[in-house]
Amino acid sequence: MNHFRRIFAAVATLAGAVLTFAAAPAAFAMRVPPPGEGSGIAPPPPPVRVIAEGGMPGWQIILIALAAALVAATTAVLLDHARAARKIHAPAA
Repeated sequence: MNHFRRIFAAVATLAGAVLTFAAAPAAFAMRVPPPGEGSGIAPPPPPVRVIAEGGMPGWQIILIALAAALVAATTAVLLDHARAARKIHAPAA
């Protein structure tokens, strides 16, 4: 079983490294103006009016969070009981 854990750890590390290097070019990207355009400083963007209407009420967010916590706790307890049932106990002497 330890062998599988090592393989999983190596694959997870490699996947993390690949994702890091794939996201790095986008993080360091910058807009370069075409040649011959002024001083190179872009004018500020026009103001944007944001009108927020609607959305989800707070009680619904709390209800979803509580349901997710209950499902996670129930799953953890069931998995713990299943794992404990599979253990081989030493006979009492």
